[in-house]
Amino acid sequence: MATKIRLQRHGRKSYAYYPIVIADSRAPRDGKFIERIGSYNPNTNPATISLDFDRALYWVEVGAQPTDTVRSILSREGVMLMKHLRGGVKKGAFNEEEAQRRFDAWKAAHTKAENAVQAKLEAKAEADAKARFDAEAEKNRVKGEEVAKKKAEKLAAEEAAAKAALEAEAAAEESAEAEATPAE
Repeated sequence: MATKIRLQRHGRKSYAYYPIVIADSRAPRDGKFIERIGSYNPNTNPATISLDFDRALYWVEVGAQPTDTVRSILSREGVMLMKHLRGGVKKGAFNEEEAQRRFDAWKAAHTKAENAVQAKLEAKAEADAKARFDAEAEKNRVKGEEVAKKKAEKLAAEEAAAKAALEAEAAAEESAEAEATPAE
């Protein structure tokens, strides 16, 4: 029986997630499978991968053929590297401890690189949020200045109208006084 390590499609339209399964190569894509060894969710940023490392390594070592996408996932998680290192141990190129040391060194470097990428994404998101906040603050400041200018103009117009009304009232009082007192 030829076995494949492949993805099954689940989820709704335009929002799929994929269990990683071991299946007979003749079985339909979403049909019967032998074992589920993980999942892949490309909808998150970065994509979320959960994988049973030991079972994946076992199936790769016994000859299960991964599809192209699954091969890249297994490579990213280190399964293919561990298979390669175990092959070196079988050939006598180095011992098991050396293989584990090399794998641990690779895993540490890989984790460091992933953390750097994640930190860069977080810093970019923070910078974008700060830029949006600063733009909004500037927009609010400009709008506040416009509102203050309009209020000042309106207040000046009201003061001018009140002053003109007082002057007109004063002039009316003077003319009324002038009419009330006879000319001498």
